[in-house]
Amino acid sequence: MKRTENQQRFDAFREEFKNFTFYQQEVDVQEGVLCMTFHFSLDDRYYFHPTMCIPARPFYHWEQVPNDQLESLAFHIGMVELVSYWKLACPKTIVVKPFDLKLCQKKWWRHLYYEGLGEFRYLNGIECSEHDFLRIESGTNRDFKPVSVPLKEQTLIPVGGGKDSVVTLECLRREMPVIPLILNPRGATVSCIEAAGYTMDDVAVINRTLDPTMLRLNNEGFLNGHTPFSALLAFLTLMISAGTGAKYIALSNESSANESTVPGTDINHQYSKSIDFERDFRDYVKQHLSDEMQYFSFLRPLNEMQIASLFSRCDAYHEVFRSCNAGSKTDSWCGKCPKCLFTWIILSPFLSRQRLTEIFGKDLLTDPELRPIFEELNGTSAVKPFECVGTVEEVRACVDDMKDRQGTIAEVSPQAEASVEEILKRFNEENFLPEQFVRILKSKLHV
Repeated sequence: MKRTENQQRFDAFREEFKNFTFYQQEVDVQEGVLCMTFHFSLDDRYYFHPTMCIPARPFYHWEQVPNDQLESLAFHIGMVELVSYWKLACPKTIVVKPFDLKLCQKKWWRHLYYEGLGEFRYLNGIECSEHDFLRIESGTNRDFKPVSVPLKEQTLIPVGGGKDSVVTLECLRREMPVIPLILNPRGATVSCIEAAGYTMDDVAVINRTLDPTMLRLNNEGFLNGHTPFSALLAFLTLMISAGTGAKYIALSNESSANESTVPGTDINHQYSKSIDFERDFRDYVKQHLSDEMQYFSFLRPLNEMQIASLFSRCDAYHEVFRSCNAGSKTDSWCGKCPKCLFTWIILSPFLSRQRLTEIFGKDLLTDPELRPIFEELNGTSAVKPFECVGTVEEVRACVDDMKDRQGTIAEVSPQAEASVEEILKRFNEENFLPEQFVRILKSKLHV
């Protein structure tokens, strides 16, 4: 469908549907299990009731979190969850019923929705300024409560089954008490946890269920596209932090995530993994929710190549990690997508071609069907893949480092601006790591 046609659909939906309403969040704790239900509506014509449940674990102390603070945390989770439903028709107004939002908070949320839906707007050919994208109304006089619970020197580590969170887990688990966290467990996440020596009883789990009405409307031709998933995870980690008393929340987002997907624009597939979001989120939490909880990305000082170098030493995970979205349901590498090819390339300076072939099930560099994706990764094409991949500079450096690329899709590639050795020596000082975490990270890098 042409972009002009998608713009017309966007405009038509906004004329047909005036309001998206966030009516209520429900929080219930029974026998140590915390469940949340959110109630949304698209113009009171379509209703959505997504749920999230956190199974009981011995390390939770929900009794220490007052009900009004649980409501506050759940409300913020709902404010991100609603994006997946609002984007069906993108009505101009979001009506927030549970709590009042100050002007600065409305501005913050509007910015998150706009930037977090940057890929959605770009791929749907939607042109709209941030100011006109939406407005937020909240008509209640009820203010949400800040969170004040006892916290201890403990660290939450979200584990997604890929190499990045494995590196964070391996760097920290022997240095301090940690609690791994998994949203919607699948094969690779469970296998990585087991490779680290944990059982699922040691893991904070969140089970998220989408409302089937949204899925039906997607199939019926309503708007669809990428949403800021990592922003949802960020607010979910605050709930787990409150329940466990863990002071630190260590994400695994690297400096490479800051690069725009569309050169020369602010469109970034990884916006909610970027330093910009991390800074904004930390400021919001400190001003409105808690000045004790510490959310940061442990890998922010590093680039993808440095992470690949550290991961190459984690032999126990090489057979079980997965970074392929297309193969996530079957717990496999599809061997056809940008994530597969990028992961192969970024590991190539540190693992042999034979070992990579064993991990991925085939030699990706000999697949001519991957050439267009390779050109997107190395900057030959105008736009990078809309996936969580590293920088053009890193890809070119890895290709330059390859000893034998004759007869492969990497045979011809632009000259690298920097060598593998140069990129491996970097340390991005624009980060929010507490000092003890900086020391740990540098010790692993031998910086």
